[in-house]
Amino acid sequence: MFGDLAPINNSDQRKPAGQRIKELLREIQLADEVGLDSFGLGEHHRKDYAITNPEIVLSAAATITQKIKLGSAVTVLSSADPIRIYQNFSALDLLSDGRAEVMLGRGSFIESFPLFGYELSDYDSLFEDKLSLFMTIQENEIVNWKGKFRKPLQQQPIFPRPYHKKLPVWIAVGGTPQSVQRAAQLGLPLMLAIIGGNPANFKPLVSYYKAEYIKHGHNPEQMQIGVHAHTLIGKNGRQTADDLYPYYAAQMSQIGRERGWPPYSREQYEAGRSRHGALIVGSVEETAEKIIHLCKMLELTRFVAHMDVGGPPHEMLLESISLLGTEVADIVRKELP
Repeated sequence: MFGDLAPINNSDQRKPAGQRIKELLREIQLADEVGLDSFGLGEHHRKDYAITNPEIVLSAAATITQKIKLGSAVTVLSSADPIRIYQNFSALDLLSDGRAEVMLGRGSFIESFPLFGYELSDYDSLFEDKLSLFMTIQENEIVNWKGKFRKPLQQQPIFPRPYHKKLPVWIAVGGTPQSVQRAAQLGLPLMLAIIGGNPANFKPLVSYYKAEYIKHGHNPEQMQIGVHAHTLIGKNGRQTADDLYPYYAAQMSQIGRERGWPPYSREQYEAGRSRHGALIVGSVEETAEKIIHLCKMLELTRFVAHMDVGGPPHEMLLESISLLGTEVADIVRKELP
């Protein structure tokens, strides 16, 4: 979830952030109750999203869940302090008895760069520099490090350390070969954000990641590849698609206006819902079939269902989570190794 805040009655007003955060906690609790494996929260710094710091909400979720992994999706490392991110997620890991994960990325929006005093022209080098520091902390309790954007660290102890000594770290990418290569070189799990077009177009990137992962000496048996896709599940597939469309189209059209794209159309929506599209919206049978197809095609180890795009009602999200955990996941697990 990103904590989308839907407009109220097509006005400039949006659902209160506090209400959405409380709903999210119930959604995470339900995901745990129905046996789902992980829950991720995104980081955004805009009026249409409720979550600016996933680790705070995830820490609240840690106290009301038992087994589910709790992670970011993503943490925008480029505009953050790697030391604080490491400390915050280590605290979450300790609080949850080892259930924390951190997914690091550059983000799909740019608001955090001026907000925290960074130059957008340093977009790529900031991430590379800060990822280097984060991974150095991950491997060393006493840190010696020198980079471009902050003073060097000399014999600096960094605490607390995580429950299992190291945090599970994923790298999220939108489709650039350089980002894929970086994840492979470091031996880190790869999460592909597929939010449009034909997912088959990502097959070359997956092949590239695998080749680079092995080339840099990492054990292929430990390789992890995931996909993040827009998803909503209902008992009636056609009704679910019709109910989601106004929320989804409004959000996609708003982002499109900001980026110079045409308004999102019903034709795009239905094309996305087709077998070769990236949108996984429909009945239990429809969504299970598409997830299985996607997992087999890209040889995935994790599928992530991003459900609250556009801010559909809490009740729709609860039903979708329940169906994913109690029905869709069972079908997928029986079909896949």
